[in-house]
Amino acid sequence: MEGGYTIYHDLYIQASLSEVFDAISLPAHINNWWTQKCTGEPELGASYNLYFAPEYNWFGEVSSCVPNRSFHIKMTQADPDWEPTTFGFDLEEMDDDKVRLKFSHENWPACNGHFRHSSYCWAILLNYLKNYLERGVVVPFAERE
Repeated sequence: MEGGYTIYHDLYIQASLSEVFDAISLPAHINNWWTQKCTGEPELGASYNLYFAPEYNWFGEVSSCVPNRSFHIKMTQADPDWEPTTFGFDLEEMDDDKVRLKFSHENWPACNGHFRHSSYCWAILLNYLKNYLERGVVVPFAERE
């Protein structure tokens, strides 16, 4: 049985659905708020390389991709706590050119220190994403948490 622990974060971003979708699915944008170097194509079954450092050179497979609606990656090579997990973004268009982003990171094997730390890091990273889309702010990789 896979783990039963899930990280959830919801936030509102002042941007269009397509801008938010591109920022969460296209490597050129992902590098501006999360990874040091990312490769992959936003299509079902595609492989993504999420590179942070030589010891954190992780891979995942796109498990859901509905343009401007949903993008999820199932980890295939990562830290042992991350390998059984799937993280993703579900998008909902709101009034006033806002998008509700519903983030989840599912199937954690334990509610351990790594789970708790990753939840905190996702909150920080999602704030970087929001600031990137709303204000064009790119925090240099070396300064990200």
